[in-house]
Amino acid sequence: MAIFSNISLLITHYNRTASLERLLNSFVDIDISFGEIVVSDDGSKPENLKRLTDLQTKFDFKLVSTPINKGLGNNINKGQKAVSKPLTLYVQEDFIPCGDFLNYLTQAEEIMIAKPELDIIRFYAYFKYPYLKPYKNGFSEMIFKLWYPGYKKFYMYSDHPHLRRSNFLEKFGYYTEGVKGDVTEYNMMMSFLKNRGKGMFHQHYRTIFNQENSSAEPSTMKRDFWRESNNPLIKLMRHGYRHLKFNIDYLK
Repeated sequence: MAIFSNISLLITHYNRTASLERLLNSFVDIDISFGEIVVSDDGSKPENLKRLTDLQTKFDFKLVSTPINKGLGNNINKGQKAVSKPLTLYVQEDFIPCGDFLNYLTQAEEIMIAKPELDIIRFYAYFKYPYLKPYKNGFSEMIFKLWYPGYKKFYMYSDHPHLRRSNFLEKFGYYTEGVKGDVTEYNMMMSFLKNRGKGMFHQHYRTIFNQENSSAEPSTMKRDFWRESNNPLIKLMRHGYRHLKFNIDYLK
C-alpha cells in the first residue's frame, strides 16, 4: 500500500453515489491511500445522502455537506476549506484512475516538492495544452504568453483531475458561486492566469484517468448547443468569439 500522507483526496459529489463508490474502490484496487479523503456534497437527494453515510463508514472520509444545491463553485470552495494536508488531489466523482496512476502521482508529488513555485499539475484534459516546455518523465511546464497565437493557451487551469497546493484559494481566490459550472471554471481559469499561476501538464493526459458516465448516473453538467455543435459555421463563430472574449477578459 502506497500512502500519500501529505495529500488530501478531494472529491466533489452530487447525487452519483455509485460513481463515487466506484472511484473510491478504484484507489483501493491500485493500493493507494491518502492522508485524508474529503467528499464535498452539493445537496444530494435524501436517498443519496443515506448511501453517502454508508460509504463514509466504509471508506472513512470527511463528508462536507449542504442542505440545498449551491452549485459547483460552492461545492469546491467548502471542500477545499475542509482540507488539512499541504497538497490536494482534486477529482470529480465520474473519473477513475488508471493502473499506472501510482507512478504518475508519485512523480507529481516529487515535482511539487522540488519546485515550490508550481501551483498545479494536470492529469487530464480534452486536448493537449499548446505551449509546453519539457521537464521530465512526460511532465512539461505550461507556458502562457498573451502574444502566443490562438486561444487554447488560456486553458492552463481546468476542473479536470489535478494535483494542487492546498493554499490554492488563498492565491487565486474563491470559485465563483451562484453561476453555471462552466462560468465558475472559466473565472478560475482567468484568475489563475492573472495571478501568474504556474503548472505542469502530462503527455499522457488521456490515459492517466478515464471519465465514465453511466446511463444510470449521467453527467450533471449540461452544455448548450453553442458549445457542443460541430456545425462548421458555428465552430468558426465559436472560435472567433472565444479568441476575442478571452483576450478582452484577460486584459480587464
